[in-house]
Order: sequence, then structure tokens, then C-alpha cells
Amino acid sequence: MKLGVGFIGTGIMGAPMALHLIQAGFSLRVWNRSSEKLDPLVAAGAVPCAHANEVAEGVSIVICMLSDGPTCDAILFGREGVVQSMAQGATVVVMSSIAVETTVDQARRAAEFGVHYVDAPVSGGQLGARNATLAIMVGASEGDFISIAQLLSVLGRPVRVGPVGCGQLAKLVNQLIVAGTIAIVSEALLLAERGGASPAIVREALAGGFADSPILRQHGQRMIENDFTPGGPAKWQLKDTRNALSYAQTVGLSLPVASMVDSLFADMITHGDGDLDHSGLIRELRRRNGIAVA
Repeated sequence: MKLGVGFIGTGIMGAPMALHLIQAGFSLRVWNRSSEKLDPLVAAGAVPCAHANEVAEGVSIVICMLSDGPTCDAILFGREGVVQSMAQGATVVVMSSIAVETTVDQARRAAEFGVHYVDAPVSGGQLGARNATLAIMVGASEGDFISIAQLLSVLGRPVRVGPVGCGQLAKLVNQLIVAGTIAIVSEALLLAERGGASPAIVREALAGGFADSPILRQHGQRMIENDFTPGGPAKWQLKDTRNALSYAQTVGLSLPVASMVDSLFADMITHGDGDLDHSGLIRELRRRNGIAVA
């Protein structure tokens, strides 16, 4: 077996990521708030932990794949005290999407315990996690990046963007592009439908042109089939756009398009669709246009 790794958060994204690490020969200790989600990983050879801080026992790297910054704070530095339980010189890799400011603060706090800190949020959704093709945006020192690059390569394509915080900044950029593209694809498919064309055939006709994209292909298909089983829940999309807009304010930027898209996702969630896939935004646009929502 290769070096020991702790893995915290085995949900929609974390579970397939953890499985890839096991299959690559890493010795994995795992924890999740809902312990039943650990069962497939335990069957594959992972060691289950009753408490999050137990994943730090005897490992040199702990990966955190949780929902948001406050949750990461609570698990890493709060009652569970994962970072405090890690050996000096070990590395915590936060692959959650959290605020840039939170990342920088966590790195400072980790350093107080002699623990290296890397932020490495991902993009590619559940499909990318299953296929190990995630885009991994890394904020770290050059030395820390080199030390974990092989491990991250098991999960996808890691790129060092810059020092700690830059990985999360790149993820915010990613999420603004994703959210905006979902919004315009939703509007475009509604326009095709209202005009009397088949959205499915229009989508096919656009393949290979400048309008083509993974979002048109994958999320456009979800919209056409009305299948919004969550790969990336809308509530987390809103969390990311809010983080991006908040950070933009700190650097003196006005982002009017992102603000409009943010308001669409906020209304979607207000109407009870927060746990649907973010491609379900087309439902909110249907509501705004007085079109029945299935």
C-alpha cells in the first residue's frame, strides 16, 4: 500500500474520489457525518472512523471534501479538531469550495499546529468525480504542490494557480462561468421551445459550433429530459456565486451579470428547488414566464 490518507466527506463527489484513491493503492481512513455512506468504501478496503479526528491517525495527508466553509471550520478546527490531531509536517488538502478569505485564515491556523495547508477545489461534477477527470485548481506553495501532485492526479488534472487562496479564487471564476452559462442555456432552450423548434434538435444542431459546451451537452440534456437529480445542487451553486460577489466587493469590482444570475438562483431556492441540480434553473425561468413547471 502507498502512504496513508485520511478522507473526510464521502458524499456525491467525495465517495467516487475516495474510491479512486483506494483503487490506486492508497491506504484510506474515512469519515462522513452519515456513516452509512462509508459502507461501499469500507467494502473496498477503507478503514471507517467513528470521529473525524480519527482519520488523522498515522496518515501524512488529510483530504477534506465538505459542503462549505463553516462546516470545514467546525470539522478541522472545532470540536472534532482534525488539524490539531494531525502530525507536524502533515498536509491538509481542502477540496471543498469555500471563501478565499476563509481559506487564507485556515492556512494560518493550520500553520500554528505545524500542518501544511493546500486549497484544491474541483470542477467537473459527479461525472468528473466518477471518471477521475476533475479540474483541480490548487493554491499552495510550490513545495506543497509537488508533494501532493501525484495523489491529486489520481482524481483528475491538478494545476497550481498560485499560493494558498488562489485555488478558491479560480473556483469562484469557474462557478461564475458555470452559473452564467446554465442561465443562458436555460433561456435559449426556452426560446427554441416557445418558437416551435425542438430543443433537443436545436441542441444537436449547435454541436461543434461556438455555442457548444459541456453545459449545453450535459445540462442541456437534463433540461430537455426534465431530470434534475442533483450532481451539483443549486443551493451550493448559490453559495459559490455569493462568495464570488462578496470577494468582488473586497477588490472593488461590480459584476452585474453575476448579480442577476445570483438572483435567479436565489429565487429558485426560495421556491423549494435548492436540492435539485443547478441545471434545474430552467424551472425558475419557466415560472418567470408563466410556463407550467412539471
